[in-house]
Amino acid sequence: MEPIKALVLKRNEERRLRAGHLWIFSNEVDTQASPLTAFQPGERTDVVDSRGKALGTVLVNPHSLICARLISRRPGCDPSVAWFRRRLDAALALRQRAVDGDCYRLVHGEADGLPGLIVDRFGDVLVGQLNTAGMDRLRSRIEEALMERLSPTGILWRNDSRVRELEGLAREVVSGPGRIPDRIEVREAGLRFGLELAGGQKTGWYFDQQANRARVAPLLGRCERVLDLYSYHGAWGLVAAANGARQVECIDSSAPAIAAVQANAEANGLSDRVSALQGDAEKIMDACLAEKRRFDAVIVDPPAFAPRARDVKPALKAYRRLNEKAMRLVEPGGLLISMSCSAHVQEDRYEAILLQAARHIDRELQVLMRLEQGPDHPVHPAIAETRYLKGRAVRVLPSF
Repeated sequence: MEPIKALVLKRNEERRLRAGHLWIFSNEVDTQASPLTAFQPGERTDVVDSRGKALGTVLVNPHSLICARLISRRPGCDPSVAWFRRRLDAALALRQRAVDGDCYRLVHGEADGLPGLIVDRFGDVLVGQLNTAGMDRLRSRIEEALMERLSPTGILWRNDSRVRELEGLAREVVSGPGRIPDRIEVREAGLRFGLELAGGQKTGWYFDQQANRARVAPLLGRCERVLDLYSYHGAWGLVAAANGARQVECIDSSAPAIAAVQANAEANGLSDRVSALQGDAEKIMDACLAEKRRFDAVIVDPPAFAPRARDVKPALKAYRRLNEKAMRLVEPGGLLISMSCSAHVQEDRYEAILLQAARHIDRELQVLMRLEQGPDHPVHPAIAETRYLKGRAVRVLPSF
């Protein structure tokens, strides 16, 4: 996998890289000096500025808007098995320091210096995503490094993310080395959650919310009635019930997710407090409003509404509509836990949407907590998109 002729940037287009960013867009490349068509998807090469000064090593994909991603600020870097092992050692050191137990996100893409690679650890089982052509091409080296460093019983690749289509890659679920059990168990906040890794959402569990659930749990536990929308396997709802909430309703459009909520509630002795209903979250909210039902806390944790930058405008409208309905369902003085995992929706805009929603329905808000991804999902300071998870725990009040 020897480098070919370097990728050459146009004049002054190296500024973002020098400032710390890792991405190169196709319109930043001098295609006269280095035609993108000369590169194969996932190919390694050096990147240089318009004067020929080396900027580092990149993995190229001529078919993607982000046509190259920096893997090293040294030219001629070979992402060998040993190189991946060193990156994994650095990633593992953070998780061992910041997270209790052996269930967490082990590799978080750009923030861990491995653009396009996601790996979640479930004890002895690893579940990952290869979201770029470069990482997909290096899969065998990544697997070897993971096996050497962690000795997992098995690796599963949940390569079914939509972002792979932007890279010209097929969406698929494939097994790596070892054996993957049909079901595993995750423990969080003293609770047990059963998972089917091959059929769940994304890599199987939302580790990014663990710290948020722990922070908000005491508030939710003092609520009598809690509505958990987009509940998936019921982590928010079960944490609320385990901390004292007496009536928790979990809503999800997925039948398997609802079955998982019910099974998890039973496994944790919370079936008398937790119920689950399959259906569209907004339609169920509309029905609750029509019936004049109210809750002491409403949790809104939907999937990403803006997977691409061009989706931001309709996403903001959807977030406002959704949160308006949720605020109407909250008893005066009650809680709204509102989350967004859309990387292209920035935090300040999201808070502004919550305020607009409140004012439109004549409500006042008190922000109690700013919520974000946990420390096993570190943020790259030069790449705003890596700070993808944002939210607020707010108290909803009538107008003064």
